[in-house]
Amino acid sequence: MERLATNSLLIPLLLLWLSVAARVASGKGNIYLQDACNVTQYHDLCVHSLASFSRTAGKSPRRWARAGVSVTIREAKGITQYMRGMKSTGSVRGKQGMVLSDCIECFQDGLDNLHQSLRVLRKLNAGKFDEQMNDVITWMSSALTDENTCFEGFGERNGDKLKVLIDKVVKVTYLTSNALALANKLASTGSTA
Repeated sequence: MERLATNSLLIPLLLLWLSVAARVASGKGNIYLQDACNVTQYHDLCVHSLASFSRTAGKSPRRWARAGVSVTIREAKGITQYMRGMKSTGSVRGKQGMVLSDCIECFQDGLDNLHQSLRVLRKLNAGKFDEQMNDVITWMSSALTDENTCFEGFGERNGDKLKVLIDKVVKVTYLTSNALALANKLASTGSTA
């Protein structure tokens, strides 16, 4: 009976300890996430989109930059597929259909630049750091320009499908802007770690 009472006391204490330990660990990750996102223009989106990287990225500007580019690539791929689906179903026609085709091309070019950036961020080396970061920032800036070109092409924004598409394009431009800010922060630190 005494053993059962001891165990029933230990279990809640163990659960309480685990809960506190998890909060402390997650708190550090949240501090690192907040710190990383402080340089971005779209702070709330940064925090939301990169929250899952809190533990792995820690204090590393390099890991935050890679995470930002990875998230942006995922979203840009998704919207490119979405646009291809719209084009194949013919849901956008006429001038807007031509703009949609141009948009798909812009996003594909942007994705190429984002992929190049991620490849370099994965292989940073101290001897070539400045040159590599200049390339990354140039490619990411080009990707952002491509995305903005897509957005600006839709002069008339009539129809629910088009509004949904434009919202998706805007979100990707915000993510790219955030990823670019994280890359600039990395470039300013000069750290390959």
